[in-house]
Amino acid sequence: MTKNAIVSQEKVEHTSFSSERKLSSLFMDLKSLLKGIVLIANVLPVITGFWLAIYFTNASFSDQRGLFLLTMIGSTFVMAGALVLNNWYEVDLDREMERTKNRPTVTGNFSLKTVLTMGIIFSIIGFVVLYFTTMEAVIYAFIGWFTYVIMYTMWMKRKYTLNTVMGSISGAVTPLIGWAALAPSYHYVPIVLALLLFIWQMPHTFAIAMRRHDEYKAAGVAMLPVVRGFDFTKRQIIIYVTCLLPLPFFLTSLGTIFVVIATILNVVWILLSVGGFFTNSDAKWARALFLYSVNYLAILFILMIVVTLPIFS
Repeated sequence: MTKNAIVSQEKVEHTSFSSERKLSSLFMDLKSLLKGIVLIANVLPVITGFWLAIYFTNASFSDQRGLFLLTMIGSTFVMAGALVLNNWYEVDLDREMERTKNRPTVTGNFSLKTVLTMGIIFSIIGFVVLYFTTMEAVIYAFIGWFTYVIMYTMWMKRKYTLNTVMGSISGAVTPLIGWAALAPSYHYVPIVLALLLFIWQMPHTFAIAMRRHDEYKAAGVAMLPVVRGFDFTKRQIIIYVTCLLPLPFFLTSLGTIFVVIATILNVVWILLSVGGFFTNSDAKWARALFLYSVNYLAILFILMIVVTLPIFS
């Protein structure tokens, strides 16, 4: 092989490697911008809500595949739009916090104008797609979008500890979106699911706020541990987790296995929460509580689908 050929091959390999790095970097930036894990955690209850609506109305999933696709695409775009707009608005806070300093809005990989445009376009696409399901689903999606973007992000987060309550409303509507796409949501099941999610988000968010206490304090965000301290927050966590205890008994129609597993998960969470008053490391305890809350949600909402599969019915 000639010297020129070798040089040419090295250039091609270098260009290929550079392109791969750029694509990888773009993917990571998009994942950060869309808050990938948060987005998935919000999509799961939509799926569960839709599936349970099929189960309790004796509908056929095969007949509703098109509707399911529209529901998932629409709700995912609405949520993605809200999360992107949150990133756009909070760029000043993200610069102050260690866990968010690598977001593309901070690094400059995405311009703020681009991010704002993406957030608006994603939101519009989501609402338009959901319009082809039911108006009730659109209304719930709008409630979630409005409370998260306007009420939580732009108004309450920096000023009031009740920001967590407002943020919890936006997450609580997700199973209602899924259910309402197929059937009216005045059924008790989607209402209990919404209540469960609303309550769940309080101790989940408090655990995050305790883990990131110093960052939130430096950024001037009025999270409960920053304003009222750790002991007060721990008491609030116990109260909210305890409020989850009776909810599985409103879902006995999902079967004994579900009620038993959900109750065990609740009892373990209560014990873990009480352990916060006996820990030597608030940071480690808060991390354990956070991880448990994430797994709790995933297990519970996946279990709701599993126990209502035809093979178990």
